[in-house]
Amino acid sequence: MGKGCYSESLKLWRHKYFYVLILFLAITVCSFIYKMKDLKAKTRTEQDTPKPLPAFKLLPEDKYNSIFLFNGFWLGPKNYCECIKSNNMEVYQLDNYINKDKLAPLTERREKEFRDYQRRYSFVNKDILVAQPNTPLSYPIQGAEVMPLHTIVIPGLGFHGGSTEGQKVILQASFGGLNTLADVSEDVVQGRGEKELIISTAHVALLNHILQHVTYTSTKYILDAVDLVSFQIGAHHVKFPVNIRQPGLPKLFDPGPDNNIRDLVTITTKTFLRYHKLRILIKSIRQYYPDIRIIVADDSEHPETIQEANVEQFIMPFAKGWFAGRNLAISQVTTKYYLWVDDDFLFTEKTKIEELVEVLENTNLDVVGGNVDGNDYKFKIIIEEGEGSGCVHLRRGSFHPLEGFPHCVVTSGVVNFFLARTEESRRIGFDPKLLRVAHLEYFMDGLGSLRVGSCRHVVVGHQPHRPATDPKDRRVEDVYAKYRTSTQQETHFKMALHYFKNRMKCYTKG
Repeated sequence: MGKGCYSESLKLWRHKYFYVLILFLAITVCSFIYKMKDLKAKTRTEQDTPKPLPAFKLLPEDKYNSIFLFNGFWLGPKNYCECIKSNNMEVYQLDNYINKDKLAPLTERREKEFRDYQRRYSFVNKDILVAQPNTPLSYPIQGAEVMPLHTIVIPGLGFHGGSTEGQKVILQASFGGLNTLADVSEDVVQGRGEKELIISTAHVALLNHILQHVTYTSTKYILDAVDLVSFQIGAHHVKFPVNIRQPGLPKLFDPGPDNNIRDLVTITTKTFLRYHKLRILIKSIRQYYPDIRIIVADDSEHPETIQEANVEQFIMPFAKGWFAGRNLAISQVTTKYYLWVDDDFLFTEKTKIEELVEVLENTNLDVVGGNVDGNDYKFKIIIEEGEGSGCVHLRRGSFHPLEGFPHCVVTSGVVNFFLARTEESRRIGFDPKLLRVAHLEYFMDGLGSLRVGSCRHVVVGHQPHRPATDPKDRRVEDVYAKYRTSTQQETHFKMALHYFKNRMKCYTKG
């Protein structure tokens, strides 16, 4: 074979390997594309196929319980409560403090009074409103409010469906009359001024014109109630609230042109026998607040006249009691706030009334407590509702910090040194049945309406507990101690009072 033929044969051989390589690559690419398409198809099929529903179940018991627990108490739905004895816990089963032969008739009277309470305060039981799905009706869910015997246009009423052919629109109220400002014939609107208003029209635009001008008139002088108005078109039926409320007139206190502390705060106290302590207190107040008004409620057996500028002494019947004295003192306050102090306290450079005023002026609190010689005692009140009565638990501490005031917290009750809004305290009052040892009871009576805080940085001192050096003062303190100590009889009376007045089953302190 010649060189030329050999050369040509070699070229063809090389080209053959080249074409084989190209064919191999083409087969590989086609195979890859086919596999990818197959994978995508499988993935799409898996995605399109609905996964089976998991079994319906609740959280494990420990996690489930934790949702409803606060401070160790189950505050979720239940119809039973109890007070259980534990370490360092005082437990009072209140029916144990009532004679067994008197318990049944006493409970019967209590429940009668409680039913009357529920009748008078309709907010105790509120109906649950559940919004219907995909309804073509629009209506107010909040904010429709009318004063007694007044009239409002109900905001937001409308129909957003296609047609009302052959369907009547019916609105029904319980405490008021319904009407519309729309000028239409009686064939279209029936029942003007009545509790039931019927609208008959196939024209959606006209219907909405009528609905947008529907009025509600309160026909009874009810101070505070909710009328659940029914709104129905065919199968669509909803209810919405119209609040009937008589707003009260504000009771404002003039702080004076210069906003001086004497025009904002009155200092109040209750004294019994211990005039030597009271005079020391007044002297310490005058060192820091020389012209502030001081009110003293005095139920001593032989009153001594306190002749001091800007001190008003009100004499009570002998041993009339602790809370009766508080009521008397606060009834004479003419300033926005009053500062409550015991007659054996001592003002110091840390007793800054202005700082407590700043808290009340810049929050919605009604009471703010301070610190008594290092003791800023404060407590939380926790209620468990039961079927027949409730359980109340008092626990030391607070709920959370008071926003904007780093030294203060929000709580339920405070120590016997506090600044309070005068009008709010008068509204709650101090139960004069409690004669001797009483303090927590004021905050228990105010639960739900009294907003309370505590600030540890405002401190009042306490006069020394050592015996008086003067023989006369020592005799006075001996007599005072006999009245100061709560007797077993008084404890029984207080527990029985809680059982009836507060409808309590038991309470714990810890």
